[in-house]
Amino acid sequence: MNKYSLSKTPQDLLTLTADRHRRLRKKKKFTQKALAERSGVSLGSLKRFEQNGQISFENLLKLAQILGQLDAFEHLFSINDQTKEVEQLFSKKARGL
Repeated sequence: MNKYSLSKTPQDLLTLTADRHRRLRKKKKFTQKALAERSGVSLGSLKRFEQNGQISFENLLKLAQILGQLDAFEHLFSINDQTKEVEQLFSKKARGL
């Protein structure tokens, strides 16, 4: 995190994602080599990802698929229409005013 902000930086998220990936890979008992072969991601790309978080989005999705995490990306950048519903609840009309 930036020392002047509570928000995470892109680098924070890269590091966090790589760490979570590494822990999940080990929990599922995949070696780096086995996961690379099964996913079609080069061993070098996988190692680089686990060391510093750098990976192409396509390769990240391939790894996520093998580790059963592909659904986590389904809502990335989705538009949340629930905001309108909440606004309607608090509108004058909904409150009977």
